[in-house]
Amino acid sequence: MSFYTSLNGLKNAQTSLNVISHNIANGETNGFKKSRVEFSDIVAGTAYTNPKLIQGVGATVEAIQQNFALGPIEQTGSALDLAINGDGFFATTNAATGQTYFTRNGAFTMDGAGFIHDSSDNRLQVFAAQTGGGYATTPSSAQIPPTNAAGADFAGVSVAANGDVTASYADGSNTVIGKAALASFVAPNGLKQVGSANWVSTGISGTPTYGQPGNGQYGELLSGTLERSNVDIAEELVGLITAQRDFQANAKAIDTATQISQTIINLRT
Repeated sequence: MSFYTSLNGLKNAQTSLNVISHNIANGETNGFKKSRVEFSDIVAGTAYTNPKLIQGVGATVEAIQQNFALGPIEQTGSALDLAINGDGFFATTNAATGQTYFTRNGAFTMDGAGFIHDSSDNRLQVFAAQTGGGYATTPSSAQIPPTNAAGADFAGVSVAANGDVTASYADGSNTVIGKAALASFVAPNGLKQVGSANWVSTGISGTPTYGQPGNGQYGELLSGTLERSNVDIAEELVGLITAQRDFQANAKAIDTATQISQTIINLRT
């Protein structure tokens, strides 16, 4: 039994090494959130087993938890580089598939059609400004017209702390296109990672609740800034050493069990 107990330990140490390596590899990824491995012990017994004599049979991976703590904020000066000073997520939609993603990476640009999108061509979602005043209640893709009602050409774009996306035109006029839509979840740890610092909702995370920046838990926007990865390299290196020692200890336990088994076999012969 000691062989399999130590084998479980080796597998768990390998999982820990994989997660830590993934964290370290994404130390420079904007909006990345580190993860940690949580283990639990395994105890096997029956109704006929004396509870004072039950032995544990190793450990297993209980969960790989994500840490959504705020990462360092870096000033870039670009109007479409956005960071969230709060717990919300940017909502983006893939133009080809219609899939909605949620991200903390606010590095956005604008294409020739006026859509604001990320590096994967996922379009930023906003509450569009209504003609009679106010904003729509359902998010849609942000699109900036190339000219305004007077025929003046587009000159620039800015995003305010309250999420207002404002287009500027050559005649000196400004037009509010909409307000950035932020999403929150009852259980963000249940979000599924899909790469590129993007997540999708699951049954564990619950459905997203959309709101405007500056309201409640959504937080304000910081224009001209980006949220860096929340990975602490020093902390990860300590974890790496610990995982390595766990791996070595379990390997040594297997080696010891092998030597004991060999000794018993030699006694019998």
